[in-house]
Amino acid sequence: MASSSTSGNVEGPRGEEEVLICQFIHMTNSQGSTWFGGDPFSYTVPLLLAQFSLIFVITSLAWLFLRPCKQGMISAQLIGGIIMGKSGLGRIKAYNDKIFPASGRQILETSADLGFILYLFIIGVHVDLNLVRKVERYAVVIGVSCYAMPLIIGLSVIFMLTNTMDLDPETKSCLPFVASLTSISSFPVITSLLADLNILNSEIGRMATLASLVSDICNYGLSLIFGGLVVYLISREFAVIMSVICAIVFLLVIMYVLRPMITYVAKRVPEGHQIKESQFVVVVVLVLICGLGSEILGQPAGLGTFVLGVVIPNGGNLFADKMETFNNGVLVPAKFVISGLIVDVSSIHALSGLAYAIVLLICYTCKFLSVYIISLYYKLPSRDACALALIMCCKGAIEAALYITLFEDGIIGRQAYCMLLLSSLLVTGIARPLISHLYDPSSRYLGLCKNSIMLNQPNEELRMLLCIHDVDNIPTILTLIDAMHGNRPIALFALNLMELKGRGAAVLEQTPDITNNQAAKALNSLADRIAGHLVVRHFTSISPYASMHDDICTLAADQVANIAILPFHKQYTMDAAIGASFPSVRMVNQNVMDKSPCSVAVLVDRGQFLANHKSNQSFHVCLLFLGGMDDCEALALCTSFIHNHNVTITFVWIRPWDHAKYTQQNMEMEMVNQFKVKTMGNHRINYKEELVKDAIDTTSVIGSLKGYDFDLCVVGRSHDAESEMLAGINEWSECPELGLIGDMLANPDFHFSVLVVQQQPAGADVYDYANLQPVASGYISSSRYSDCKDDFDSFHRV
Repeated sequence: MASSSTSGNVEGPRGEEEVLICQFIHMTNSQGSTWFGGDPFSYTVPLLLAQFSLIFVITSLAWLFLRPCKQGMISAQLIGGIIMGKSGLGRIKAYNDKIFPASGRQILETSADLGFILYLFIIGVHVDLNLVRKVERYAVVIGVSCYAMPLIIGLSVIFMLTNTMDLDPETKSCLPFVASLTSISSFPVITSLLADLNILNSEIGRMATLASLVSDICNYGLSLIFGGLVVYLISREFAVIMSVICAIVFLLVIMYVLRPMITYVAKRVPEGHQIKESQFVVVVVLVLICGLGSEILGQPAGLGTFVLGVVIPNGGNLFADKMETFNNGVLVPAKFVISGLIVDVSSIHALSGLAYAIVLLICYTCKFLSVYIISLYYKLPSRDACALALIMCCKGAIEAALYITLFEDGIIGRQAYCMLLLSSLLVTGIARPLISHLYDPSSRYLGLCKNSIMLNQPNEELRMLLCIHDVDNIPTILTLIDAMHGNRPIALFALNLMELKGRGAAVLEQTPDITNNQAAKALNSLADRIAGHLVVRHFTSISPYASMHDDICTLAADQVANIAILPFHKQYTMDAAIGASFPSVRMVNQNVMDKSPCSVAVLVDRGQFLANHKSNQSFHVCLLFLGGMDDCEALALCTSFIHNHNVTITFVWIRPWDHAKYTQQNMEMEMVNQFKVKTMGNHRINYKEELVKDAIDTTSVIGSLKGYDFDLCVVGRSHDAESEMLAGINEWSECPELGLIGDMLANPDFHFSVLVVQQQPAGADVYDYANLQPVASGYISSSRYSDCKDDFDSFHRV
């Protein structure tokens, strides 16, 4: 009967022993042998399926318990491996022989290695080489110091330990590798951590991204130079030089042969369409060929696929996204579970374990202190400096893969491997919740300054931040801004929002080149048409939806905007029915409304303005006023329409029938009276006062608006839900971010667009903006917060 054999080291009664494992090669599928007394786990396929199933269950349970503690999936997979390995369930002989026998590990490890090769390609796709051009001095200093300082001091400590402690030869040879591996701050790991904590596009997130990139470059450069040099000096063989030359040639093949092929395939995929199965298979084959070539040349297979992912253009995310779900969800967890399986806490001896612990403690401490002290030197607040230092100390998938690779190659021993893996889990496990506690991106703009349209003087420049997710809202936006220009100029900061896909670093920058941006062209055309009244500045944000609000709020504070205009998350068809809904956009809007440093307006766009704009008819705006600070802000916004001769305003004031007995409405009465004085004798301003007794009357008044030919209805978001006018209406609310009245007006029964206005939440201090130079005078706002507060931030934005 045909059979195969495998030799290797396994645990025996006196430590590791050399054994020969024989296995029948036909035993692949059990094919119902269970019913005839056979054991399905002695067959390859059932055993592999059982292993994957158990890995999924254990890691999912670990993730369920660790997630509230801000831990990552990689940590859950490693801990799951430790639970299933020699330090946990692996001590049960029956379980170990049945689920993870020596004969059944080979196929599992092969599958895991294949998954990790593809995982490294996906990571490579996420690396943006353009970041190298954006690295500033502080990133270089922090990146170099957080790698060099723990390495230098760690090696010095190792020298003293080896001369003062009676250590075994294995420990002496492993300690330098422990110091070197602890000094690493991997770029993919740091960006993944930042994305998990929703701070990738924060100020600290951008600093950590660039610093980790510099640290990675230092690590790779030092490893290549000294690694090749040491091997050559030891071996004195020409083959070492030839391997380096072949590696360079292989890199050129990736750059000038494989990269153009993948680029050609990516260009044949229409924008917004899924790639074809044949195209996806071609790319996967090229990735595997790249890994094969790397193995043949004596390099890890993952190195070739990683380099291929790095050098391909942005179109590579089309292929990475397609292979990511299955690969990262099924195959890659097996790799990290295997890393945890071989952790054996009992293998750590007292003296050598103490030496490893001292070196690890010194290296992590030096890493933390070097980043913390340099951050303070660059005038970063103490809490932020501490958070940045903790971020740079975190470990993840790349380090875990390095540990197991060095262990399998015999470069580090089992004790060193266990100490490295356990220390990385401990440090990262402590750091992640501390980072979330210490650093809140919104603290840099929330409550810093109070800014709204009500605080803006009538003769001052109106500064507006426009958020653009889709060009479909642009026609209504153009008409809205055109209707608002009057006796004062408008500074419009147009922020083009895009979801971060395929790259690991978020972007927030001013956009000088708008040749391919239809929305920017349309806004610039409007600025040219009403020159002297409108100046537009264009910005681009590329970030995850979960933290996109940070870029919006950051830019609003940076440019001292009076109001930010957000598109509603639902799109309407020509007949005013709901056409599409985007939950991610809704999440962004809700976060902005909670944390904005200025007033916010949500635009429910039904496209009515476009027809009016083309026919040059009057714009009919309805101001619905029920009272409250948000309605007062909406009233202040509507004063911008007064001086435009093409705009007609209908002021509808809904008041309780016994309003005379209320005396707490001084602010509201003063604003309404001022509005009446400004518009006295203006035939384009219609004033209506509706007296209501209860919510039924209020609903009736609002429903009557359907009979008017309005283009836009402006209303405040928050109202007193306990008042008799609104009691019970809150039970019908579908979109709380629009408020009680705004949610009613967003109903498909109404055919006009709605602008729901929210004033910045109370409690913020008011700062003097007398020194702020208007954009209309030719001043281009800086990329700092110093316009808002001098000591707000001392770092340049990426």
